[in-house]
Amino acid sequence: MSGRKIAVLFSLILLLVVMVVAAPLALRAVPSRYIAYAAGQLPESLQEPFNRIAVPQQESPILPTAVAMADTSALLGKPAGVLAPAPTMLPTDLPPTFTPPPHTDVPQPPTETPTPVPPTDTPTPVVTLPPPTPTLPPIPASIRLVGFQHQFQEWNNCGPATLAMALSFFGLHQTQSQIAGVTKPNPEDRNVSPAEMAAYVNETTPYQALFRVNGREETIKRLLANGIPVILELGLNPPGDLSWMGWYGHYMLAVAYDDAVAQFWVYDSWLGTGREALSNTDPNGRVLSYADLARDWPHFNRNYIALYRPEQAQLVAEIVGAEMDDTTMWQNALLQAQQDAQSDPQNAFYWFNLGTSLNRAGEYESAAQAFDQARAIGLPWRMLWYQFGPYEAYYEVGRYEDVILLADTTLKDRPYFEESFYYKALAQAGLDRVADARTNLQRAIAFNPNFSPAAEALTQLESGG
Repeated sequence: MSGRKIAVLFSLILLLVVMVVAAPLALRAVPSRYIAYAAGQLPESLQEPFNRIAVPQQESPILPTAVAMADTSALLGKPAGVLAPAPTMLPTDLPPTFTPPPHTDVPQPPTETPTPVPPTDTPTPVVTLPPPTPTLPPIPASIRLVGFQHQFQEWNNCGPATLAMALSFFGLHQTQSQIAGVTKPNPEDRNVSPAEMAAYVNETTPYQALFRVNGREETIKRLLANGIPVILELGLNPPGDLSWMGWYGHYMLAVAYDDAVAQFWVYDSWLGTGREALSNTDPNGRVLSYADLARDWPHFNRNYIALYRPEQAQLVAEIVGAEMDDTTMWQNALLQAQQDAQSDPQNAFYWFNLGTSLNRAGEYESAAQAFDQARAIGLPWRMLWYQFGPYEAYYEVGRYEDVILLADTTLKDRPYFEESFYYKALAQAGLDRVADARTNLQRAIAFNPNFSPAAEALTQLESGG
């Protein structure tokens, strides 16, 4: 072989190596939604490699770990008492309040499409709790709500798609794109919080929504039995061919239950309404067993959103009971997390929930220890896409480097989380890295102009406060 041919062959091999190495790096600079869309246009055999670029994996499947407490009895035995006033939280952490009107019979879903009510600047009045109800009337052993219109989610649109499905029950047909335009201005945003979804309903539609934590299976069944659809937030390990993607947070719309077979049925914006992934062939919904609910719901502190007509507000308050009051709800959530962690001390989600409730009590040192315990056991690397308690606890106790470490881990290859930019900036400001803090606050605002905590922090930083 001549020297010229060897040189050409060497150049071709070098070009091939460069393409193999550089192409994935170039593709990762492209917004993930475009890669996912392109993958959908390819032959099935090529879709998974492209989707693996759109959904890059972490070097480790868990968040960076921390040193566990040698003795956890102080956390598990901490008396709940009367919780201290809740600390100032991000707007996305706060549940809405409302004034319940007199209870009336539950009407059937209307067939007409109501005109959405524009948002107003009038503050929502604080709820007036109903008198305690010693016992609630029995509910049927099974119930099914009908009239939902299923929507498959677009890229990262689980929250808006699920909310659109829930609103369709009332005859209000909105697209997930309409809802996403308000709840997540940047389409790459990986998370719409339950509080943001409830606020959308309360501020832009004729209906109402209530976001609560520390839910109970019985509460969800009772709401469904009274014609009130419920959105659940759970941890999800994708099934079958999707298992390589790993753990995600996911919303599901509960539409039915049956005690005889111990299961709910849900409408799922990602996996459809049938038993198999990505199918939409069964109008009854996908099965969510009571056992699976008990396992996966605590990943998100048993969060739920109830949607209802204004005239059902008193009924909802009666069903939810004393936990309509924030202090009572978080006190009970703290007790539940302590009991959970005592019963299964190797469950990282239970310790995470304990940290979340201790944050709300203003007990940040104990909260940080609970989050350390969760990290020592092992939390999914996507955990801080959805819940931000460790940032808050570590910042409040001055563990700024831990905040930056977790933020950098979460933002690696995915600069799509305004909360991570925000808390990283707070930690940098705590370390007197003012220029870096300013940059990350600006990044948070650019990504989500509706994220007011970043704008407020930037104003304070610029004023020298």
